[in-house]
Amino acid sequence: MIALIQRVRRAHVDVAGQTIGAIGPGMLVLVCAEPDDTPAHGQRLLDKLLKLRIFSDDAGKMNRPLTDLDGQGTVGGLLLVSQFTLAANTAGGNRPSFTAAAPPALGRTLYDDLVQRARASHPDVATGEFGADMQVHLVNDGPVTIPMRITA
Repeated sequence: MIALIQRVRRAHVDVAGQTIGAIGPGMLVLVCAEPDDTPAHGQRLLDKLLKLRIFSDDAGKMNRPLTDLDGQGTVGGLLLVSQFTLAANTAGGNRPSFTAAAPPALGRTLYDDLVQRARASHPDVATGEFGADMQVHLVNDGPVTIPMRITA
């Protein structure tokens, strides 16, 4: 499973001109399932996301997780957006290939499972819409952008 994590001040996703998911300070995570991924990959990704210390402490050092943005228990938002293009292969020619992404049915199943797990373990989760033409709006914080790949 591939993820691109962005620390944001705020972010929202629009589909057909309507906002379908929005967060304040937190993480926007673009997520791509790969053909060999299982729900266990999604769980490992979620565990990492919730514990990843990319938010600044009082000294300005990245030392706080999404579950405690300010050292006082303030929880950040988690916006999960499906993004099959993270699996792009650009090695040959000028047109990227996306064959390394999971087929749509598997991708949807794994994305939906990740969202369900996230909602069960974190109080502020928003999402995009799998397979939709989305407009993703964000204000990067830092910027902090971290690629992550979860393997077996």
